[in-house]
Order: sequence, then structure tokens, then C-alpha cells
Amino acid sequence: MFVYPERALVNRIVPKSKVYANARPARVLRQRIVEQVEEIVWRYKLAPATLHLPASPGVEEIQVFSIALRVPEFKEDILRALDRAIPSLLFFEMSFQGRIRFAAAFKRMSEAAHDKQFVAAYYLTPWQEASAPRLPLPVAIDIGSLYDQMLRRHMLAAGLHSRADETLEEAAERGSRIRAQMLACQRLESKLRREMQFNRKVEINKELRQARQTLQGLTR
Repeated sequence: MFVYPERALVNRIVPKSKVYANARPARVLRQRIVEQVEEIVWRYKLAPATLHLPASPGVEEIQVFSIALRVPEFKEDILRALDRAIPSLLFFEMSFQGRIRFAAAFKRMSEAAHDKQFVAAYYLTPWQEASAPRLPLPVAIDIGSLYDQMLRRHMLAAGLHSRADETLEEAAERGSRIRAQMLACQRLESKLRREMQFNRKVEINKELRQARQTLQGLTR
């Protein structure tokens, strides 16, 4: 999504064994990584030394990882395993057969324990040609404000518009609620299609209208 400065380039392959050792994924997830991921590369390190921007509380560095995929579709728990394995703020670039898409999730590091962190829902952009133009990095006063703007751009590209009065964490939390509410609507729609009794159809339809109103309020 962004053009990164050459001085921030790392370009170091990350062995999958290191991800397994740090994230300790279940056997099913480990097998999924083997089947779906060709290579993981630590591509860029955005830090005071590489950007000439000061760190800010809780946001000292941002890492950019590229993931070469064996398949076009993948499970987000692969990204979550990397986020668990690496105690830093991460942005991902996934590639497959000349196309690329970008992903990131709001991540908050624990002030009490450096090995604890909270990772919210992921925001994924649509697939595009790898040669498509990229955006310049947002102008920022420190690493924290850079992270804020970068993640808001990811949210916007994935369809979530931030509200003027909400913090980044509030926007991410609302995005998670939108996803959950969309799933609730889909479940009710499926249930309505299967139901044969008229009275139950009426009840389910009422629940569906209420769920859609809640979703509309979250997305408005």
C-alpha cells in the first residue's frame, strides 16, 4: 500500500520454525502455514533510526512483513500467529501470482507484560496488481501518529470509514462490532430461508430488521 524508504529496508527471510517457536500454534494451524505460505520476509523496519521520527509511548517501531502465498485464499489466523510471535506493530503484504493485497490489525502492546498483546480484527484490501502505484507514507510527527494514519488508511481501503470523533482504538473496536453484526445478519437470513412455519418466519424477520438497524447505526 505504501512506498517505504530504502534506509528502512531489512529484507530478511523469517524461518517458519521461529514463528512456531514464538507463537506456539496448534498442529492444525502449523499445517495450514505449511500448506498456504511459501515464504515470510521481514521487509521493512520503521523506527526512529530509519525514519528520523521520534518514538511515542507504546509505539516505538513498526514492522512490515511480506508473505508469499501458495494459494490465493488464506486464513487470517496465519497473520494472527505472526502477530503473536512478534512483539511489535505489524503490517502485512501478501502476494500470489503477480498480485498483492495488504492487511493490518489494531494491536496494543501490554504495559504490564511485553509478551502480552491485544490484536483486533484484520483489515484486508482487495487484490491488485503488484505493479500498481503505491501511496507515499503519511506525514507524521512521530511513530505513533504514523501508525495511526497508516492503519486508518488500511481501514478505509477495507471499507471502514473512521469517524471524526473516535480514536484509532475506538474505530478498530467498531470495526470488530460491524463484522460480528454482519455475521449475525447472515445467520438470520440463512435461518429465515430455511424456516417453513409462518409464525417463526415473522419472528425471525423481526430479529433480522433489528439486526440490520444495529448494523446501519454502526456503519453510519
